[in-house]
Amino acid sequence: MTHMDKADLLGLYRQMLLIRRFEEKSAEMYALAKIAGFLHLYIGEEAIAVGAIAALRPDDYAISAYRDHGHCLARGSDPNKVMAELFGKATGLCQGKGGSMHLVDLSKRFMGGYAIVGGHIPLATGLAFTTKYQKQDLVTVCFFGEGAVPSGQAHEAFNLAALWKLPVIFICENNRYGMGTPVQRAVALYENVAEAARSYGIAAERVDGMDVLAVRSLMHRVVDQVRAGHGPFFIEAMTYRFMGHSMADPSHGHYRSKDEVEEHRKRDPLTLLRETMLSQARCDEADFKQLEREIGEVVTAAVKFADESPFPDPASLYADVMVED
Repeated sequence: MTHMDKADLLGLYRQMLLIRRFEEKSAEMYALAKIAGFLHLYIGEEAIAVGAIAALRPDDYAISAYRDHGHCLARGSDPNKVMAELFGKATGLCQGKGGSMHLVDLSKRFMGGYAIVGGHIPLATGLAFTTKYQKQDLVTVCFFGEGAVPSGQAHEAFNLAALWKLPVIFICENNRYGMGTPVQRAVALYENVAEAARSYGIAAERVDGMDVLAVRSLMHRVVDQVRAGHGPFFIEAMTYRFMGHSMADPSHGHYRSKDEVEEHRKRDPLTLLRETMLSQARCDEADFKQLEREIGEVVTAAVKFADESPFPDPASLYADVMVED
C-alpha cells in the first residue's frame, strides 16, 4: 500500500461507497415499486469489483452476471443512466430494455450482465479469443459467482481458454451460497471451486474479497501476467453478501442465521479500508464526511433523473437497442 497516495485510497473508498449507497437506494426504490422484476444487490462484495477494475485499462473488457450494478458503476458508468435502466426508462443505458440484470455500457467496455447462471463465461472466452486473434493488447475480466462453476459451459470455457492461452481473467466471487445449491453442495463448492480451473491447467489463486487493497494488488500482478501472453488466470475472491440472494428473499433467508450475517459485517469492506486509512493517518474523519455528502448528492440526483425520465415509446419495442460506443 506504500505506493498509493491519499487520492488513490480515497478514490477506491469513493467507488465502494457509491456502489453501497446506490444499492441501498435501489432497494428502497424497489420497495416503492419504482423498480420492477428482479433486483440482486452487491452489498458486501464491493471490494472485488472496485479492486479488480482498478487494475484494468479503459480499453480492456469486463463482463458480469446478473448481480451487475457494482461492476457497471466500478467501470465508470453514469449513475443516472444506470438508475434509469433499473427504472425501465428510455434514458437508461439500454433504453429501458435491459433492466437490472442486463446492464451494458459499450463506451466503458462493460459488455453486460447476464441472467443465465454461468451463461456469460463462454462469452468472456470469446471476447478474449477475438482480442488475441486480432493481436490486440487487451485483457478480458469475467465476474461470476461460485454457483456458476458446476455448469458445463463454464468448464468448456475454461478448457478452451487454457488450450488457446487466452488473455482472460476469471474472477469467482465466492460468497459461499451458490444459487440453488443445498448446504452440503455449497460447502463443497466453497472448498473446491478453484480446482475447476486448475484441472484444465489454469493458474489459480485465492484472495480476501473483503479487502480492496488485496484484490487490487493481486489484480495488478495478474493483469500484467495475462497481458504478457501467459494465458488465463482464475481468481477466487472470498466474500460475503450481506443481503439475500435477491429482493425476493429475506436478508438471511433459511440458509444462514442473522448472527452469521452480523459476524461477517464486522469485516465490511468499507470499514476495513476506512480503518486502515485512519490508522495510518492517510485521511481523517472530515474526508469521509465529505465523501458521504458527495455520494449522497450523486445518488439522489440519479433517482431524480430516473424518476423524471420518460418510459420508452411502445413503438420502440420493435426497434433495436442502440447503445453508445
